[in-house]
Amino acid sequence: MAITIIILILAYLLGSIPSGLIIGKAFYGKDIRQHGSGNLGGTNTFRTLGKKAGIAVTLADILKGTLAASLPVLFHANDLNPLIPGVIAVVGHMYPVFAGFRGGKAVATSGGVLLFCAPDLFVTTLVMFILGLYTTKYVSLSSMIAALTSVLFAIFISKDVPLIVVVSLLSLFVIYRHRANIKRIINKTEPKIKWL
Repeated sequence: MAITIIILILAYLLGSIPSGLIIGKAFYGKDIRQHGSGNLGGTNTFRTLGKKAGIAVTLADILKGTLAASLPVLFHANDLNPLIPGVIAVVGHMYPVFAGFRGGKAVATSGGVLLFCAPDLFVTTLVMFILGLYTTKYVSLSSMIAALTSVLFAIFISKDVPLIVVVSLLSLFVIYRHRANIKRIINKTEPKIKWL
């Protein structure tokens, strides 16, 4: 029980690492929360600091989810499903203790969890995101398309009940965190990408 609590705390702290804030301040002298959408995720980093920073933040946010999901293996806690610390890391990413509980939109870190727990689902989701981005030029809409696709894939292909539950939860996180974007898409005020 004690090791489980330690793993969950570590997972939250891993998720709470504000990659965008760290890279922005350390290498660009900017707090990206004061620019663009004010979000700490990869998309706002791309828009605020450019491609190199955006890629670095996105990869770091993915890695947070992957590392968190791997904690049960690293600590030999075989009874703990890796999906559980993965979800906790995503919560940490959305509400990071190290950044005033103002975090990202759950996309990259959720992807990192899938990368460890269901690599085939990660690849499928990534492909759907890229196709959505190429077609719509909306990062937010592409993220939600990818999230919904991941649920369908989990239900009809994997048929793994814990995976279905967690993927559905992560997808709800993604859609909830994009509620302002949904309004802007409807109002046709959501910015399209310019960095592809």
